[in-house]
This record gives sequence, C-alpha cells and structure tokens, in this order.
Amino acid sequence: MPSIRLYSGPLSMFGAKAQIAALEKQIDVALTMVPFEMKSLYEPKHADVLRINPKRQVPVLIHDDVEIFDSTQIFEYLEDLQPAPPLWPTDIAGRARARLLELKSDEVYFPHIIRLMGLQDKPEDAAAIAARAGAAGFYTELETLLSDGRDWLAGAAFTYADIAFYMAQIFGDRMGAPIPATHHRLIAWRERMGQRDSVRQVAGAMARYLLGQNRRVPEWMTNLM
Repeated sequence: MPSIRLYSGPLSMFGAKAQIAALEKQIDVALTMVPFEMKSLYEPKHADVLRINPKRQVPVLIHDDVEIFDSTQIFEYLEDLQPAPPLWPTDIAGRARARLLELKSDEVYFPHIIRLMGLQDKPEDAAAIAARAGAAGFYTELETLLSDGRDWLAGAAFTYADIAFYMAQIFGDRMGAPIPATHHRLIAWRERMGQRDSVRQVAGAMARYLLGQNRRVPEWMTNLM
C-alpha cells in the first residue's frame, strides 16, 4: 500500500488540484474520497480531516508523521518529495511568477466564483453581475498573458499554476462565468490541459459524478469522460 494518503472529495476543486499534481509526479497515493451528498455536503466530517485541518476541509495529506492541509502546501510538499518532473519553473523569477499565478487563481479569481455559488437564483443581482465581471477581467488577463505564444500560463513548461486555474475555471463555467468564446488562446490552453492523462483522469471523474447527480456539466468537459 502507498505510504501517502490523500483525502479529497468528488467535488473538491482543491482536492482535485492535489490529485492531478500527484499523478503528474507519478507519486503513488492512497486516495480516500470523503463521502459527499448534495444536500448535507461533507457532513459528517471525516475524523482525520477534522483532526488535521482546523478549517474542516479537504484536501488533507498524511505521509508518515507529516500531516498537512491546503492544496498549495501539498503542491510544495510533493515538489520537495519528488523534484522530477518539476512542476515549478527552475529559475527563481519564473517560480515567483508561477506561484503568484497559482495564488491568484485561488485568492483573486475563485472568490468571484464562490460569490456566484450563493447567487444562482439571482443572476441579475448586483453582486452576481460584479462577480461575473471580476471573473471576466481575470480571463482577459490570462488571455493577454498567452499572447506571447507560450503554451502554459507560466511560460514554456506546465506548472502547478495550470493545474490551479484549470480546476477553478470548471467551477466558474458551472456557476455562470465561463471563459468567453472570444478568448481563443485561453480556450486552446484549456484544450491542451484536457489532453493530459492526469487531467482527464481527475476532471473526467468529476464530470461523471456530476452527471450521476443530474448536475450540469460544461459541454467541453464531455470530452474528458
């Protein structure tokens, strides 16, 4: 059995990030999917999740006497544990830029999507309009970033920044803030992401779960299943 255990959930964006990273690193992990139900969500909480994460959320990673939570912290741990293949750029400036992009996906872009989650029945509410505008601004920022011909968000190499935004924009699409069809470079980037085995495995499983729950799946995600 693998000595690393990862706790995630079928609709955990942050857990999916950690899963994709482990697959890209070819690190064997024992995956525990915490039970989830649409009405009660993750209640009752898993005992290990409660014990390790004061925020009471997945993902949580256990490796021998190391017990950590937060997808970004898990990224960093996996990178130190198995440096090859690298999922951060090898130069200092490149790493800083990639880490900033990963942070912005979680802390700048995704809060707009969280706001939309509570406004699904009020799409014309001022707060919903502002949230969609905030998401749109971030899409434009990344579309501009890709205008220099790079394949990946942080440059020539695939990084954790790509993993973070790919999973976040799935929820953006589902909540009514999809990448605009006019953002051809960003959509092409998303298609490249969908060709990676790790992404197909994790995001494809999420799409199948959503279909099984009669929840909407973005049309472009059907290619992952």
